[in-house]
Amino acid sequence: MLVAFSVAPSGTGRADGSVHDAVAAAVKVVRDSGLPNRTTSMFTEIEGEWDAVMAVVKAATDAVAPFGSRVSLVLKADIRPGYSGEIDAKVERLESALGDE
Repeated sequence: MLVAFSVAPSGTGRADGSVHDAVAAAVKVVRDSGLPNRTTSMFTEIEGEWDAVMAVVKAATDAVAPFGSRVSLVLKADIRPGYSGEIDAKVERLESALGDE
């Protein structure tokens, strides 16, 4: 399973609206999990078995909770049994298709 998610606090009380410390706490949880992952400016991707991935998403959400009065979680999943390494393979197939044009 491949999951792209974004988690952020609201009700932080920060005038500038910045959530980088909270996001850093979530990303640390993901990176410490040992599962394949990638973070971009808007989402973090993580790959693994259902229970392991969802446990990491929950732990990352829990890590953000102290930073505000509520937490927003956006999650998209690609559930494709029998496949692994898709965190890189999907991008490689796209780049290959672009190169064929």
